[in-house]
Amino acid sequence: MRIVRSRYLPPLRRHAAINLFGVFFVHPGVHVSERLINHERIHTAQMRELGYLPFYIIYLIEWMLRLVMKDNAYLSISFEREAYKHEDEPDYLERRKHYAWVKYLKKKNIKRKKKRKNNKKHKGIN
Repeated sequence: MRIVRSRYLPPLRRHAAINLFGVFFVHPGVHVSERLINHERIHTAQMRELGYLPFYIIYLIEWMLRLVMKDNAYLSISFEREAYKHEDEPDYLERRKHYAWVKYLKKKNIKRKKKRKNNKKHKGIN
Protein backbone atom coordinates (compact mmCIF):
# COMPACT_ATOMS: atom_id res chain seq x y z
CA MET A 1 0.00 0.00 0.00
CA ARG A 2 1.32 3.40 -0.96
CA ILE A 3 1.17 6.20 1.65
CA VAL A 4 0.82 9.80 0.42
CA ARG A 5 0.90 12.88 2.66
CA SER A 6 -1.67 15.43 1.51
CA ARG A 7 -3.10 18.70 2.81
CA TYR A 8 -6.25 18.17 0.72
CA LEU A 9 -7.15 14.52 1.31
CA PRO A 10 -9.12 13.57 3.26
CA PRO A 11 -11.20 16.67 2.64
CA LEU A 12 -12.62 16.85 6.17
CA ARG A 13 -10.14 17.70 8.92
CA ARG A 14 -11.87 15.43 11.44
CA HIS A 15 -10.51 12.43 9.51
CA ALA A 16 -6.74 12.00 9.59
CA ALA A 17 -6.57 9.57 6.68
CA ILE A 18 -8.47 8.03 3.77
CA ASN A 19 -7.86 5.00 1.55
CA LEU A 20 -8.74 5.65 -2.08
CA PHE A 21 -8.29 2.74 -4.46
CA GLY A 22 -5.55 1.26 -2.28
CA VAL A 23 -3.61 4.52 -1.91
CA PHE A 24 -3.49 5.75 1.68
CA PHE A 25 -3.74 9.55 1.95
CA VAL A 26 -2.87 11.10 5.30
CA HIS A 27 -2.64 14.69 6.52
CA PRO A 28 0.86 16.03 7.22
CA GLY A 29 1.84 15.69 10.85
CA VAL A 30 -0.46 12.72 11.51
CA HIS A 31 1.33 9.77 13.10
CA VAL A 32 0.92 6.73 10.85
CA SER A 33 0.85 3.85 13.31
CA GLU A 34 0.93 0.13 12.53
CA ARG A 35 -2.66 0.01 13.78
CA LEU A 36 -3.77 2.66 11.28
CA ILE A 37 -1.88 0.98 8.44
CA ASN A 38 -3.46 -2.38 9.30
CA HIS A 39 -6.92 -0.78 9.38
CA GLU A 40 -6.39 0.61 5.88
CA ARG A 41 -4.92 -2.69 4.62
CA ILE A 42 -8.13 -4.39 5.68
CA HIS A 43 -10.07 -1.85 3.59
CA THR A 44 -7.76 -2.53 0.63
CA ALA A 45 -8.51 -6.26 0.95
CA GLN A 46 -12.23 -5.48 1.00
CA MET A 47 -11.86 -3.31 -2.12
CA ARG A 48 -9.91 -5.94 -4.03
CA GLU A 49 -12.37 -8.75 -3.34
CA LEU A 50 -15.41 -6.66 -4.36
CA GLY A 51 -13.82 -4.51 -7.01
CA TYR A 52 -13.07 -0.87 -6.25
CA LEU A 53 -16.20 0.71 -7.69
CA PRO A 54 -18.66 -1.80 -6.13
CA PHE A 55 -16.89 -1.32 -2.77
CA TYR A 56 -17.50 2.43 -2.83
CA ILE A 57 -21.08 2.03 -4.03
CA ILE A 58 -21.91 -0.44 -1.23
CA TYR A 59 -20.05 1.72 1.30
CA LEU A 60 -22.06 4.82 0.32
CA ILE A 61 -25.41 3.00 0.27
CA GLU A 62 -24.77 1.40 3.65
CA TRP A 63 -23.69 4.74 5.14
CA MET A 64 -26.86 6.45 3.84
CA LEU A 65 -29.08 3.67 5.23
CA ARG A 66 -27.37 3.85 8.61
CA LEU A 67 -27.83 7.63 8.85
CA VAL A 68 -31.42 7.04 10.00
CA MET A 69 -30.32 4.67 12.78
CA LYS A 70 -29.44 5.74 16.32
CA ASP A 71 -25.76 4.74 16.21
CA ASN A 72 -22.97 6.60 14.44
CA ALA A 73 -23.47 5.87 10.72
CA TYR A 74 -19.75 5.76 9.91
CA LEU A 75 -18.88 3.40 12.78
CA SER A 76 -21.82 1.16 11.92
CA ILE A 77 -20.74 0.47 8.33
CA SER A 78 -19.85 -3.21 8.02
CA PHE A 79 -16.51 -2.45 6.30
CA GLU A 80 -15.51 -0.12 9.14
CA ARG A 81 -16.66 -2.52 11.83
CA GLU A 82 -14.50 -5.31 10.44
CA ALA A 83 -11.50 -2.99 10.10
CA TYR A 84 -11.84 -1.51 13.60
CA LYS A 85 -12.38 -4.91 15.21
CA HIS A 86 -9.21 -6.39 13.68
CA GLU A 87 -6.88 -3.40 13.34
CA ASP A 88 -4.86 -4.57 16.36
CA GLU A 89 -4.22 -7.99 14.79
CA PRO A 90 -1.20 -7.78 12.44
CA ASP A 91 -1.81 -11.32 11.13
CA TYR A 92 -5.54 -10.84 10.47
CA LEU A 93 -5.24 -10.54 6.70
CA GLU A 94 -3.37 -13.84 6.54
CA ARG A 95 -6.32 -15.70 8.09
CA ARG A 96 -9.17 -13.47 6.92
CA LYS A 97 -11.86 -15.21 4.89
CA HIS A 98 -13.17 -13.55 1.74
CA TYR A 99 -16.20 -11.34 2.31
CA ALA A 100 -15.67 -11.39 6.09
CA TRP A 101 -17.32 -7.95 6.27
CA VAL A 102 -20.71 -9.52 5.40
CA LYS A 103 -21.14 -10.91 8.91
CA TYR A 104 -21.06 -7.34 10.25
CA LEU A 105 -24.12 -6.29 8.23
CA LYS A 106 -26.64 -7.69 10.71
CA LYS A 107 -24.78 -7.68 14.01
CA LYS A 108 -25.37 -4.75 16.30
CA ASN A 109 -22.60 -2.28 16.95
CA ILE A 110 -20.31 -3.86 19.55
CA LYS A 111 -19.83 -0.62 21.52
CA ARG A 112 -23.58 -0.10 21.79
CA LYS A 113 -24.17 -3.68 22.87
CA LYS A 114 -21.55 -3.42 25.64
CA LYS A 115 -22.95 -0.09 26.77
CA ARG A 116 -26.47 -1.53 26.97
CA LYS A 117 -25.19 -4.51 29.00
CA ASN A 118 -23.36 -2.17 31.41
CA ASN A 119 -26.52 -0.05 31.78
CA LYS A 120 -28.52 -3.14 32.76
CA LYS A 121 -25.94 -4.04 35.42
CA HIS A 122 -25.97 -0.47 36.70
CA LYS A 123 -29.77 -0.45 36.92
CA GLY A 124 -29.83 -3.91 38.57
CA ILE A 125 -31.46 -5.58 35.56
CA ASN A 126 -30.34 -9.12 34.68
